[in-house]
Amino acid sequence: MKEIGMMFQGPLVRAILELRKQQTRRIAKTEITMGRDSLLAPHRGRKSADVYLLPERAKEAAALSPAQIGDRIYVRETYWAWGRWETRYSEAKGRDEWHFLDMSAECSQPYLYAADGISQGRVKRNGGVTPTYWRRPALLMPKVAARIWLEVTGVRVEPLQSISKADAVRDGGLHQLPATGRYVINQGDQYFGGATHDPRELFQEIWESTGGDWAANPWVWVTDFKLLSSTGKPQA
Repeated sequence: MKEIGMMFQGPLVRAILELRKQQTRRIAKTEITMGRDSLLAPHRGRKSADVYLLPERAKEAAALSPAQIGDRIYVRETYWAWGRWETRYSEAKGRDEWHFLDMSAECSQPYLYAADGISQGRVKRNGGVTPTYWRRPALLMPKVAARIWLEVTGVRVEPLQSISKADAVRDGGLHQLPATGRYVINQGDQYFGGATHDPRELFQEIWESTGGDWAANPWVWVTDFKLLSSTGKPQA
């Protein structure tokens, strides 16, 4: 069993906590698209880049995913840590650089999370040598700060645009409005992105909002998961 960190934006973190998001898609590594023994084959008469997965090799492709069934994912999200900044000399750059010193554990200060609407402490260091809460990016979240842990329940590989309506709801954490049956994206108490009967349209918007290229239709790992804990790493 591996433990893998994955970054999620605030609205999707809330969707995970509310059990609306139970799936994620990440662009597949080049192992399935490149190399002499490629798992993909070109369509006849089309460019070599326009490829499909050989059906008999679907399981082999899924086995290349970084996450496998039974592995655990800890959610990396924007958070607040208690600490201060100090300078350290960089041999590579030949000058002092600022480094954040996380003092949360030693000062018995809990980590706080932006997805909960927390907005306290400081964002820019500005020589902040006095301990206080500082906003920290999801990319730099250590495992010990992760509150949300997931268990992988399924893995496969497919082209991005092959997503079904049901999976668009599960991956996008979408809401269905009872009165109209249309789907919406929820962000706090505000709806954005309009409403539609086709959840795939909203999932496309979510994908592109994170910098993804929907039109490129890349191959993606489809990872199903279930929530194990929202209060830190499970004991077993």
